[in-house]
This record gives sequence, C-alpha cells and structure tokens, in this order.
Amino acid sequence: MGAPAGATAATSSGTGTGGGGTMGLGLGNAARRVPRTGARTVPRTRKARLRVAKADPWSVMKVSFLLSIALGVCTVVAAAVLWMVMDAMGVFSALGDTISEATSSDEGGGFDLETFLSLPRVLLFTSVVALIDVVLATALATLGAFIYNLSAGFVGGVEVTLAEDE
Repeated sequence: MGAPAGATAATSSGTGTGGGGTMGLGLGNAARRVPRTGARTVPRTRKARLRVAKADPWSVMKVSFLLSIALGVCTVVAAAVLWMVMDAMGVFSALGDTISEATSSDEGGGFDLETFLSLPRVLLFTSVVALIDVVLATALATLGAFIYNLSAGFVGGVEVTLAEDE
C-alpha cells in the first residue's frame, strides 16, 4: 500500500544537503540538520575586533548639538511641569506669605515671592540656562573629539569587540 500518513520517502544514499541521510526514518529536512557525532551543538558566535582610530569632529558636533537641544527642551518642559505642580500644591503662596511676614516693616511692603517666581520668569531663566548648556555641550564635545583624535594617534584608539549571535 503506501507509507503511513505524514511520513515522507527518504533516500538512504546519504547525498542530502545536510550530509548524512535519514535512513528511511521519515523525518524529512529536520533529520538532515542533525550534527554528526563530535560536531559542535552550540551556536557559533562570530567576533570582530575593531579599533576606533578617529572621531570626525564635524559629526560629533552635529550629534552633540542635537542631543543637547533635546536635553534643553526636556529641561524647560520639566521646569514648567514642576512649577505648575508646586503652584497647585500652594507651595509658593505659603512660602511667600512666610517670607512677606518676615521681611515686612511697619510701613508695609515686603518681598513678594510669588511675583518673583512667576512662571514666565522661571521659564525665561530655564531657557537661558538651557541655551548656555547647548552651546557649552556642543563646544566641549567637539573639543573632546579633537583631543581624542590627538591621543588616538599616540595610543592607537579605543578597541571594540563586536559579536554576532546566530
């Protein structure tokens, strides 16, 4: 009659693509991939040792500029959110009342903390600090690339080992 359902015809000549035939076991391609005796059964890992001999200062400047812009935007947003949370909790009014009472004289008037720490003033100060940070971070990263290139000429650079898992 024929082979049972699900079984495949196999050759016993041993000329399959994986080397070594299936000897009529009916396992198809899965049996052809079984390693021979003594063969490695763990996946092979390819490794490459590379050396970073030079960092292009122009590309370092562009990347550091974009990253510092992102950090500056995050800083301004975080300051705004923190100010709104503290204002909603009443921190500025409570602290302002305490400072106003401590600094007021008999003629009246005292230091008004709520006017001094208004949201526009806080955001302006934070934006100025973020702008200074963008300029300094970009300049320092570019200078660091120049210094790295000089030192890599003497010591050969940073060596990195890359591995690929199969």
